Amino acid sequence: MSKLKINGKEKDFSHKIPSCLSELLELLEVDGATVVAEIDGEIIERSKFETTKLQEGQSIELIRFVGGG
Repeated sequence: MSKLKINGKEKDFSHKIPSCLSELLELLEVDGATVVAEIDGEIIERSKFETTKLQEGQSIELIRFVGGG
């Protein structure tokens, strides 16, 4: 099994990890327009979500923006 650490919790992927950050967000049902992503301590620009390749064992932090009053 392939694993990524997402927001401090290990997540198993049965066959293989998503190929890129945008694919991961799609699998997690997270709108890329409402999230800031960090991989191994480096913030990833939203324009690079589709070209940022993922590798087993990486640590990913996803921070969502939530509106409210």
